[in-house]
Amino acid sequence: MDTTLITGATGSLGGSVARMLNEKKENSNIAVLVRDVNADKAKELEALGFELRQGDYDDRASLVSAFQNVSQLYFVSGSDIANRTKQHENVVSAAKEANVGHVFYTGVSMNDIDTNSSLYFSLKVHELTEKWIKESGLKYTFLRHNLYAEVIPMFLGSKEQIVQSKMVYLPTENGRTAFVPRVDLAEAGANILANPTAFVNKSVELNGAEKVTFEEVANYLSDITGESIAYVSPEIAEFEKVMTENKVPAEYIGMMSAFGEGIANQVFDTPSSQLEDILGRKNQSVKDFLAEVYG
Repeated sequence: MDTTLITGATGSLGGSVARMLNEKKENSNIAVLVRDVNADKAKELEALGFELRQGDYDDRASLVSAFQNVSQLYFVSGSDIANRTKQHENVVSAAKEANVGHVFYTGVSMNDIDTNSSLYFSLKVHELTEKWIKESGLKYTFLRHNLYAEVIPMFLGSKEQIVQSKMVYLPTENGRTAFVPRVDLAEAGANILANPTAFVNKSVELNGAEKVTFEEVANYLSDITGESIAYVSPEIAEFEKVMTENKVPAEYIGMMSAFGEGIANQVFDTPSSQLEDILGRKNQSVKDFLAEVYG
């Protein structure tokens, strides 16, 4: 029987896609790729009726085995930045060897990025992966996601921290981002997997209905918390100095600096979106999302 295989299923995106697709397609055969079939999250998915297939992006042979008789592969991009390029090569070459019917790859919707940007290395892999998939000769759909709305609280911290500091402090200048909550991107992915015909060998731009600055985020937070939350956009060197003095781990400082620079340079202020048409509605607004997190 042909199978739809969802990777990253023990994470928030892949797990949501699997569950939503299961609701949309009766009598469908949905499998999930997991590194450890005995892990608690894997067992939870198995209890819901999903077939478990063992595979690891670092182990090409395991992927070839897991991809057998797969008609649709929902390929969630890896989160291991240092090793992601090789991992994606493994996935694409394994999909080709296993003769997967159709690859749905979750990349990034972005404007051109300068080669000197600190984000260049981590984002360039998405372009490379799309290139490899095209060259494989397999049918594809590129699901280009803008930044998750969940990035905002990851950068800003808890409600208590925001109320105490009364400040959104990020080097994002006046850059706009078309944020999308992860659940809306999962629903869009499930909708496309359920009815893929119109998306064969297409790129799909999945950007939020609104483009917001972090100054607007600060205004939303002022309304939500009842406190006056200021927005300060320091130079990157000053931002890194202050974060270091506040004992923020270096890897988080680097990530926030890189994305702050990218946002300031309009990398995620993308010009078009098909998300509303695919969902049949607008995605959840940033203010409503923040109200759920910080209300």
